[in-house]
Amino acid sequence: MPTKKEYLPKRAMSIHAHPDDQEFGVAGTLAKWARAGCEIVSVTITSGDAGSNDPTKGAEYKPELAQLREAEQINANQVIGVKETIFLRYADGELEPTIALRKELTKLIRQYKPDVVVIGDPQGVFYGNGYINHPDHRAAAQAALYAVFPSAETRLIFTDLLSAGYEPHKVKRVYVHGAEKPDTWVDISKTLDVKIEALKKHVSQLGDWQPEKEMRKWARADGRKKNMKFAEVYKVMINAQEEAE
Repeated sequence: MPTKKEYLPKRAMSIHAHPDDQEFGVAGTLAKWARAGCEIVSVTITSGDAGSNDPTKGAEYKPELAQLREAEQINANQVIGVKETIFLRYADGELEPTIALRKELTKLIRQYKPDVVVIGDPQGVFYGNGYINHPDHRAAAQAALYAVFPSAETRLIFTDLLSAGYEPHKVKRVYVHGAEKPDTWVDISKTLDVKIEALKKHVSQLGDWQPEKEMRKWARADGRKKNMKFAEVYKVMINAQEEAE
């Protein structure tokens, strides 16, 4: 039986809550797609301005930290091969899946018309017994998922966007990382080093921690089921079949 051809989108949009979420989760896949000619837009909803527990820093540090983390995300995106970086600058740690956020993401999807949108799992709360998922992650994922469907493709949702010239767009696939029951494995054996290099750009968050060992461990575990050296795994929703399929 012939091997099923791996899906490679022409345009993709990565939507995540914080700087570095993308690099921890999906950067290997994005780098692989970029090297295959995919145009990638990276959307970061908050600027990570709550991402410090330094006891010498107070509220006055938040604008400086936001600026620093945005610069780190831009540097990471350059490593990955992202074409365009967008920051929405919602409050870190206070994100909710509001209609306003969904509308803003709908506008971006209609504007850039991605084949694929890459998000976290809106239902993920507990990962093992050592990590409680950040509520911002779930809020970002939920808003992005419902921006894809029904909002981006339904003509009479957010009619002011229609009046402004943002015609409906139907996203073909949604790649959900962190899902409990994945069904798609992406071989990142050739781009894991790129993922690690991109993650290292988030110096403010990593501190002295060197991510190579852990990233390789996670990617090796994800690839084991499909006999891949390193992989990232997803639940993939097929929102529209490709014409060639």
